[in-house]
Amino acid sequence: MTTAQVLAFGGVVALGAMSPGPDFAVVVRRSALAGRAHGVAAALGVAAGVFAWAIAAATGVAALVTMTSVAFTVIKVVGAGYLVYLGVNALRSAWRSHDVRSEAIAERTTGSSLWGSFRAGLLCNTLNPKAAIFFVALLPQFLPADAGLIPMLALSLIAVVITAAWFLTVANLVAAARRVFSRPATRRLIGGVSGTVLIGFGVRLAFTTTR
Repeated sequence: MTTAQVLAFGGVVALGAMSPGPDFAVVVRRSALAGRAHGVAAALGVAAGVFAWAIAAATGVAALVTMTSVAFTVIKVVGAGYLVYLGVNALRSAWRSHDVRSEAIAERTTGSSLWGSFRAGLLCNTLNPKAAIFFVALLPQFLPADAGLIPMLALSLIAVVITAAWFLTVANLVAAARRVFSRPATRRLIGGVSGTVLIGFGVRLAFTTTR
């Protein structure tokens, strides 16, 4: 791989990471309502999911998923259901929270530990077959047919680093403005908007096709 190819690959991955989607909604919600550590954990979960899909695409597993209708449908349905689940929980939390203390209790009851935030980011990405389509279409353009393990790992790690850098930046920027989000009305607004967005992404994912 040439330097130009690596830079081009990094640019495409960066554009994909910055595109608004469920990963972004999850990281913003965790950062705004639960704090910096939770936002960072969610961002690292998303990055871990990207690494999994990049390796799957490099080894041909992701291509098998996109070509096998049953596997693609199962991942799509489970992923859509998970996004709707996250969205419904966010809406319920928004409607029943009257102050910061009750909001914190609601967050704890929905599993908002650091592991829960990491898991939310990880599952949000790995249960999205659109990520498989993205990497299946992208990697062959930068890897020769006889590419060995080192180039595969190199591109996968580049994808992880870029994704992590973007979402860690988002998490820290949102967390820095958390004083604004500490107002009960603002927290309810964030919960309501993020919940609606996640449900919308879930419904859209349910109708995703490989074509």
